[in-house]
Amino acid sequence: MTACMRWKPGRVQSWRRPSDGGFNPASYGVQAIPDDTTAEDFVTRLHYSGSYVNARQRYGLFDLTGPQPILAGVAVLSVPSNKLVLTNVFPKLTAYYESLELGRFVLVDAVPANGESWFLAEVRRLAAATGIRGIVSFSDPVRRTTLAGQEVMPGHWGLIYQASNAVYTGQSTKRWEWLLPDGTVFSARTAQKIRKQEKGHLYAERLLMAHGARPPRAGERPADWLATALDQARARKFVHPGKHRYAFAAGTTRRARQAVTINPRPRPYPKADLGQLDMFGA
Repeated sequence: MTACMRWKPGRVQSWRRPSDGGFNPASYGVQAIPDDTTAEDFVTRLHYSGSYVNARQRYGLFDLTGPQPILAGVAVLSVPSNKLVLTNVFPKLTAYYESLELGRFVLVDAVPANGESWFLAEVRRLAAATGIRGIVSFSDPVRRTTLAGQEVMPGHWGLIYQASNAVYTGQSTKRWEWLLPDGTVFSARTAQKIRKQEKGHLYAERLLMAHGARPPRAGERPADWLATALDQARARKFVHPGKHRYAFAAGTTRRARQAVTINPRPRPYPKADLGQLDMFGA
């Protein structure tokens, strides 16, 4: 691994290199977080998306070097928007009960290099004890900037997962997305919630209004308002090439992990091609 990403409040990224050293597992502990309040606050403050997910399990990385444990990282195993995200990769596992998505994974700036690999291994071990046998995770290779050109996400290629010996299964499907002026992604799935007035449409509408869109008018077709709102919010539309998809087999024994079927067949790890996916420039 060439470098490990860390985050500070305000979605400011920094880096730790393995040569820096310093990570001592004896100084840290991992345990389940019982509710969303603590995990959601940590994730929304630090993760580049600024958003949370539909959590099923939450785990915290705690710094034990002080008089009181301090939360230094959060991993969230979540329910994806589509069941196929899980069943396409783990066809023999029961989605949501035996397989979940690693929806968020965030460490603070102070954690030394290689801390994420240890944290991720502990999360898999603890999740396996609850019956989870498969975990899928995605890394987004598209660099994102604000409308003013400030980088908010440099593009992720899954180096953490590669260092953790995850199985690379290719990329997800290409799709249209929009980028809001602050670098926040407004996905096609989010847009569909507005068009169909599905659960979550109010949050999506407020997100666009926060960027300058007018409120919906009485009797206005949701699809018509969406088209106007995206324009008023200065959203930039682009074709996302697909996220890199990684899979982990979990289990309390090696035999249990080896018994997990992962589809499709493993592929070579992708390598970063800086500039290739700079969709908006800087």
